[in-house]
Amino acid sequence: MDAQNTSVIAVDRLVKRYKGVAAVDGISFRLARGTVTGLLGGNGAGKTTTIAMIMGLVTPTSGTVTVLGAEMPRERHRVLHRMNFESPYVDMPMRLTVRQNLSVFAQLYAVPDIGERIASLAADLDLIEFLDRPTGKLSAGQKTRVSLAKSLLNKPEVLLLDEPTASLDPDTADWVRSRLEQYCKDRGATVLLASHNMSEVERLCERVIIMKKGRIEDDDTPERLLSRYSRETLEEVFLDVARGRRQSEAAQ
Repeated sequence: MDAQNTSVIAVDRLVKRYKGVAAVDGISFRLARGTVTGLLGGNGAGKTTTIAMIMGLVTPTSGTVTVLGAEMPRERHRVLHRMNFESPYVDMPMRLTVRQNLSVFAQLYAVPDIGERIASLAADLDLIEFLDRPTGKLSAGQKTRVSLAKSLLNKPEVLLLDEPTASLDPDTADWVRSRLEQYCKDRGATVLLASHNMSEVERLCERVIIMKKGRIEDDDTPERLLSRYSRETLEEVFLDVARGRRQSEAAQ
């Protein structure tokens, strides 16, 4: 059995062009079941476009994406109920209450026993006191917790996270990371995390893929990246890659 068939997510020579400009330029990687992988890169590196193609929301210009054995986007109907996504940049309907929003998404994912599932998540994620409050009336931290609840409604096997703790205070961000860690431990989910927060990536991820200008510049464990770049933090590694230091130093 080849690697593509045994990988939960398989990205092969993936390209996405917009008006001739390559947002993603021929990237390939495989994610094994139960792994947590960080996807790093500056603004415009291609992270969000990559995630959108993995979700089947954007059609590649060329190359393929396979998730849980289904080719995206052509076969996404086969696996969308086993996936989910979370980002603070995607708002839920503001006039609906938290309970109403979660109920709508639960129906879209064909979640059984919707009331029971919402009650369970509300208890786990500390949502009970504002379940019946309009979503638009929540604070940024409360909205993030609701977004996290939405992403876990269907107990996904594949979880795609785009800056899940952006703009949160350190305490709330730590709270969100703890819940994600617990979910991954309990469910053995495969997670792809796009983030600019290097300490978050160091804490959650066992593998890091670094993108620059639509291409993969490096791909390894955090420990090996730190060793290879002779750095103490992933932030320093990220800056080296972004500024091309490793390449320029090697050429000297």
